[in-house]
Amino acid sequence: MKAHEGEFRVRLMCRVLKVSASGYYAWRSRTPSKQAQARQVLDARVRAEFEARKGRAGAPRLARHLSTGRRQVAESLRRQELRAKAARKFKATTNSNHTLPVAENLLKQDFTAQRPNLVWVGDITYIGTDEGWLYLAVVLDLCSRKVVGWSLSERMTAALVCDALRMALFRRKRPRGVIMHTDRGSQYCSREHRALLEAHGLIASMSAKGNCYDNAAMESWNHSLKVEAIHGERFATREQAKAQVFEYIEVDYNRNRLHSTLGYLSPEEFELSLVA
Repeated sequence: MKAHEGEFRVRLMCRVLKVSASGYYAWRSRTPSKQAQARQVLDARVRAEFEARKGRAGAPRLARHLSTGRRQVAESLRRQELRAKAARKFKATTNSNHTLPVAENLLKQDFTAQRPNLVWVGDITYIGTDEGWLYLAVVLDLCSRKVVGWSLSERMTAALVCDALRMALFRRKRPRGVIMHTDRGSQYCSREHRALLEAHGLIASMSAKGNCYDNAAMESWNHSLKVEAIHGERFATREQAKAQVFEYIEVDYNRNRLHSTLGYLSPEEFELSLVA
């Protein structure tokens, strides 16, 4: 009724809806309780932060961004029927059925590193567009979970993973002795990739065949990308998908995405804290 007061007379609406005009005016004159006002303010803050994060963050991370209790944020999300983007399963992309040389598994599912540039992990994932598949190769630093190298291509080739590794080498000022851990995909076992590792003094490490847990940190990153930036989106062109990947990695993930494993800091904040 309040929303339509400019269109219809109040007494007419009261008669049609069978409510008391005096009761309606009494309701109009009431001031919301302090508790109700506080809820409205919190709901506005939560919605603004939720939309700023493009629906990628749930209650734990939103609470950190807002410096508010997790339970209060969760209740606000429920009141407003806001839900963070949901998970979905995706199939593997790499082909391990080849006769190329493979490296020993040096990590043995230990995904910790005491400082940057001790261990990098890499993998390939894919993005569907109306123009066809787009493949993404990523290099992640295990210490900070920062994406230090990435590359996109219409084809899943050795050049794709080599380009991602070259970006990591350039950005990290070509450190030597870094363990580079990947699965046994033919791209990572290729002569080109092995030569690039050797030329820069990097140490190859590879998962056991068909064991996704041997590269769990990278699988987790792929999952976050798909859930937070890809699932539910439709890309008419590969260029649109490329723009989305750039925004997710360079603007959101590395700079702003909070990690529980990093004490709820972003990868860049965590690396800065190591030198502070």
